Amino acid sequence: MSKHLIAALIGLLPVAGSAQTFSVPDGCEGVVTVQQKGCLLVNIWQCSADPEGDKWIGLFSEAGLYSVQHVDREFQWLEAFKMSGSEALVQPADDPASMTELLENGLDTYEFVIDKESGAERTVGFDTLTGVETVIDGEPLLQTEFEGQTLAENGTVIDTSGGRQWVSAKHRLFFFGESWDAGNPEASVDLSPVEFIYPDEAGFFSENPKFECGVIESRFTK
Repeated sequence: MSKHLIAALIGLLPVAGSAQTFSVPDGCEGVVTVQQKGCLLVNIWQCSADPEGDKWIGLFSEAGLYSVQHVDREFQWLEAFKMSGSEALVQPADDPASMTELLENGLDTYEFVIDKESGAERTVGFDTLTGVETVIDGEPLLQTEFEGQTLAENGTVIDTSGGRQWVSAKHRLFFFGESWDAGNPEASVDLSPVEFIYPDEAGFFSENPKFECGVIESRFTK
């Protein structure tokens, strides 16, 4: 995507009390909308100017669009634009995340650095397939388990987390599931998908999450 388009996306990030709208950027096409638990809505699109397999992911809360993420076909988190600032993957990664490795071998380890405006952070961890397969709203999904640590440049542990997520082999995408802080696994948050909405279906590229709104505040609005 062009720098102008990226700037436009950043401009869509909400400020307090503002009403926002969203549409597929020029040169791009919508792929799927996912309504998830925890008052989370996810719009996914792809752009003709990007390498094959790249996708863009817009995350919406009740307040509107709060994060735009760019991933490749291996689900490497290439860049993100959030209210807290921009982030970018430092390449090449020491151990790149690999959707191919996960789907073929059931386990993928990763170690990479994200360059943030507040300083670089290193993430180390793994995803593994549990063997559980399910169908949510007609969408076949594979369950994963993950554990990971985020470390500051000086090696200080910022965060240690674990959980279970859902993977679509068709889309080569992860979707949030259940997650928890390693120090308090009983206090988990479930943001699992509920509905998958495709072009020409009602609710495609909606801006309004509809499940558990006003009940659970998403942890991913930071």
